[in-house]
Amino acid sequence: MKATQLLHDQGQSIWLDNITRDLLNSGTLKQYIDEWSVTGLTSNPTIFDQAIGKSAAYDSAIEEKVSKGLGGEKLFFELAIEDLRRAADLFRPAYDKTNGVDGFVSLEVSPLLAYDTASTIKAAKELHSAAGRPNLFIKIPGTKEGLPAIEEAIFSGVPINVTLLFSREHYLAAAEAYLRGIERRIEAGLNPYVASVASLFISRWDGAVAKKVPEGLRNRLGIAIGKRTYKASGELLNSPRWRRICNFGGRPQRLLWASTGAKDPAASPVLYVEALASPFTVNTMPDGTLKALAGRTDSFQLLPADGGDCEAVLAEFAKAGIDVDALAAQLQDEGAKSFVKSWNQLMEVISSKSAALVKGA
Repeated sequence: MKATQLLHDQGQSIWLDNITRDLLNSGTLKQYIDEWSVTGLTSNPTIFDQAIGKSAAYDSAIEEKVSKGLGGEKLFFELAIEDLRRAADLFRPAYDKTNGVDGFVSLEVSPLLAYDTASTIKAAKELHSAAGRPNLFIKIPGTKEGLPAIEEAIFSGVPINVTLLFSREHYLAAAEAYLRGIERRIEAGLNPYVASVASLFISRWDGAVAKKVPEGLRNRLGIAIGKRTYKASGELLNSPRWRRICNFGGRPQRLLWASTGAKDPAASPVLYVEALASPFTVNTMPDGTLKALAGRTDSFQLLPADGGDCEAVLAEFAKAGIDVDALAAQLQDEGAKSFVKSWNQLMEVISSKSAALVKGA
C-alpha cells in the first residue's frame, strides 16, 4: 500500500500545494485524488504567478476577458476562481463524505491587504460569494491586522484558511480569533460550524538558520516548532472553552502543516511529512514531495501529543543564539513581503500577456 494511503488512514489529510489549469486539463489532479489519497489543495500568489506566467493554458481565457474590458486583479480573480471551482468540484466527494471536514481548496485575498483589516474583510466575503462553492477557503494572513478580519469573516460564515503562521504564539492568536468568531455566532443563534484551518509554515525556519547553527541542528528547527504547536493545539482542543463550543455543534479548527517541501537537497524529500505525521491535521505539499511520498510503502510513527523532544531541541537552538520569537516575527514579515512581490509579478504577467494577446489578435 502506498504511504499516501497509509498516512490518510492514520488520520492526516494530504493536500496538494499547487493549482494550474494544466493540472486540471490533463487529469493529473484527478489522478492524485484517485491514486494518492489527495483530499484538498492550497494556492497562493506565487503558485498562480508561476502557473500563468509559464503556461499558455490561460492565454485564450485572458484574451476573452480582456475583450470584455477586464484587467489586473479582476481578471486574475476570475481566472483563479474558474480553476478553484473545478478543483472544488473534484474534491466535493471528500467534502460530502467527511461532512464538511475535508475536501477544501483555498484562494488568498490580495496580499496587498495583509495590513488592512477592513479591506481584507470585504475581499474575503466578496471572493467567497463569487466562487459559489462551500468547500472553498479564503486565505487570510495571521498578521496583527489580519486577526480581526479572521474573526469577522468567521462570524459572517466564511470558511478561512489562516496563513503565514510561524510559531505556537502565532497559532494561538489565530485560534483565538477563530474562537471569538464562533462564540459570537453561538450568541447570535447562528450555526456554529464554520470550517477553518491554521497553516503553520515549517521549512522556512530551517532555511533561515541553516548557516547559523551547528551541523547537528540542521533541519531540526521547523520540526521542533511544529511539535511545540501541535502540543498547544491539543491542549486547546481539550479545554473547557472548546468543549463548550463542540456541545453547541461547532467543530475545531484543524492545524495545517505548510511549506513542507524539503529545501535542503541533502535531506529526505519527505523529511517534514515523516516528522509531522499526526491525526486531525493537514499536510499540504508540493508535487515533488507528494510524488516522493507516493513512492514509499511504509507508514510513519505518529507525532506525540506532548510535543516529544521539542523543548529540548529548542533549548539547543537558544544556546546557539537563535531567538525564536524574533525570528518568527521576521519570517512572517518576510512571508508577507514575498507574497506581495509575487502578486506584483503576477499583475505584470497578466498585463504583458493581455497586451501581447490583444496585439496579436
